[in-house]
Amino acid sequence: MNNSHSQSYAAAGVDIEAGYKGVQLMKQHVERTMIPGVVSGIGGFGGLFAPDLAGMKEPILVSGTDGVGTKIRVAQLMDRHNTIGIDCVAMCVNDIICCGAKPLFFLDYIAIGKNDPEKVASIVSGVAEGCVQAGCALIGGETAEHPGVMNPDDYDLAGFAVGIVDKEKMLDPSMVKAGDVILSLPSNGLHSNGFSLVRKALDVEHTRLDQWSEELGRSLGDELLSPTAIYVKPVLAAMEAVQLHGVSHITGGGFYENIPRCLPKGLSAKIDKSALVIPPVFRLIQRLGDIPERDMFNTFNMGAGMVLVVDKNDADKARALLLDAGQASSVIGEVVPGDGGVELL
Repeated sequence: MNNSHSQSYAAAGVDIEAGYKGVQLMKQHVERTMIPGVVSGIGGFGGLFAPDLAGMKEPILVSGTDGVGTKIRVAQLMDRHNTIGIDCVAMCVNDIICCGAKPLFFLDYIAIGKNDPEKVASIVSGVAEGCVQAGCALIGGETAEHPGVMNPDDYDLAGFAVGIVDKEKMLDPSMVKAGDVILSLPSNGLHSNGFSLVRKALDVEHTRLDQWSEELGRSLGDELLSPTAIYVKPVLAAMEAVQLHGVSHITGGGFYENIPRCLPKGLSAKIDKSALVIPPVFRLIQRLGDIPERDMFNTFNMGAGMVLVVDKNDADKARALLLDAGQASSVIGEVVPGDGGVELL
């Protein structure tokens, strides 16, 4: 690579040497994610991973892909890029855990207007931290410079994760039954959804993001950039001892779209709003944006980043296991006969 240089490509706006420097800077972060099964380091044409299939009767690979959405605009305005990667990992691994799968590895993709090696390394440091929290390996990725298509300071981040689960342990809506309890795992705030509405409601482009907010107990920028919680390890710990009937990651579409995804036909979810601990940022957005409550619950997680459905006789045990794994939870509702929807009381 030391001999790789194209003056013509550089004149067109693509600095391949900056890309090489970025790879060198990010290696220390990638090394933090190395787990058993990793066959290759970054830099090859493909990321290699050898999964441990011992004890599995019928292993099933589960994949998920996502980005961070327009939350990235807040990171750009704050010029703070070391947590946005956690969001990217979280949006993928929290999805595949809903099938009961353990994440194995992750790959990212960064499109950037002008390659700034330090900025790219900062973004990847967040991706690596997310992988550490999820217990998976960062085995590859790509940084693409897009001069003339993106402004020099602009970038976008996306990625995907692959996990594994034994077929007999996969979660399926058919396991859910009337009378099951619905548990909430608290969110870290907004996570990575609804930011187009957030930016409009809070007029983010014309607001001092670094200014202290008494209502939030920190600056608005700190609140908005709070990274998405990663629920993988505590949920896997609970699955080891309790039969979970369903898991839903509360992302875009909020309660109304995501909870029904783990319910079978003929059953609905009844949610007690008073049981939810709703972070102040949601009330701020609702007030300043003059947003109806139903739209809030149809866009945001409203304090419930993930919900678990368990037999009512297992609810206390599941909560104790989650707490042992460092994860708080609360009972917010139950499964009832219905048309597959969500009723908020």
